[in-house]
Amino acid sequence: MTPHRPDREVAIVAFAQSDHRRRTDDLSEVEMVMPVLHEVLRQTGLKTSDIGFTCSGSSDYLAGRAFSFTMALDGVGAWPPISESHVETDGAWALYEAWVKLLTGEADTALVYSYGKTSPGSVRDVLTRQLDPYYLAPLWPDSVALAALQAQALVDAGATDEPALAAIAARSRRDAADNPHAQLPGARPQGEYLVQPLRTGDCPPIGDGAAAVILAAGDRARELCSRPAWIRGMDHRIEAHSLGVRDLTDSPSTRLAAERAGAFDAPVDTAELHAPFTSQEVVLRRALDLDESVRINPSGGALAANPVMAAGLIRLGEAAARIHRGDSDRALAHATSGPCLQQNLVAVLEGDSDA
Repeated sequence: MTPHRPDREVAIVAFAQSDHRRRTDDLSEVEMVMPVLHEVLRQTGLKTSDIGFTCSGSSDYLAGRAFSFTMALDGVGAWPPISESHVETDGAWALYEAWVKLLTGEADTALVYSYGKTSPGSVRDVLTRQLDPYYLAPLWPDSVALAALQAQALVDAGATDEPALAAIAARSRRDAADNPHAQLPGARPQGEYLVQPLRTGDCPPIGDGAAAVILAAGDRARELCSRPAWIRGMDHRIEAHSLGVRDLTDSPSTRLAAERAGAFDAPVDTAELHAPFTSQEVVLRRALDLDESVRINPSGGALAANPVMAAGLIRLGEAAARIHRGDSDRALAHATSGPCLQQNLVAVLEGDSDA
């Protein structure tokens, strides 16, 4: 299958994120988002009025009120009127919408942001609302229990074991020690079982946070950033809704999205994987055929900070930031949504060669 190559060059030219915290009772969503928006605009020298399209990602379920994203627009400034859209999912999918908008030529720049506050309620219970409403949701299987089913399937298949999962957790949080925004940086014990075989260390922290990126097309991207992170391809796919008809040890949707994005056309040196549970990194590495030469989640990944609805966008932003700094030449970024890696998005980012 030959991936489609877009005719127009579009790049991530700036990325900013909040310091991720266990609780932000002192901040509204607007107060959490505004500093991030100001920082990402500052990096490019752009003003809100310079942005051709704005797209956000969030969830009304987390906020507990309908159309909560309209309040967050106060942090952007919606007057004079702006071209704006919203997706009820992780901000990675908002970035996808903005990317398509720029590919059409209807805009040359786009602002993408997302945020999530999971501290006010029980996120494990809230996420059950993603399940099939007739058979699964009434049983209230929470997100950790479902991830444990996936982890146990991997153990039973001989694809991993508990020491291997602990090593993933240790590596991720050790790498997060260099990330000033991480919620859980540095080594820490694996802790007790939450749902066997997953221990506390195998699971993401509960916390609040926000992120934003700016996209730009063609020469405009080169004007705004000394080394843009060009989006060479991006695609997203979805598994069957019913967990009972899926092989939880594999992720064909991730593999197909990566193939369509061109991830297998040439080696990548970095991969930012949205794997909230250690067992999910095992699945993703197998689906994406990532060997030991690839640097996995140098930011610490979702095990170090997992603001729901922003963690996927952060994976794209972190991958782009490494290209901006010259730490990576070709990076893969992945985002997921839904139970047990149900929906998956893959993007391939490249920096200009020095030659």
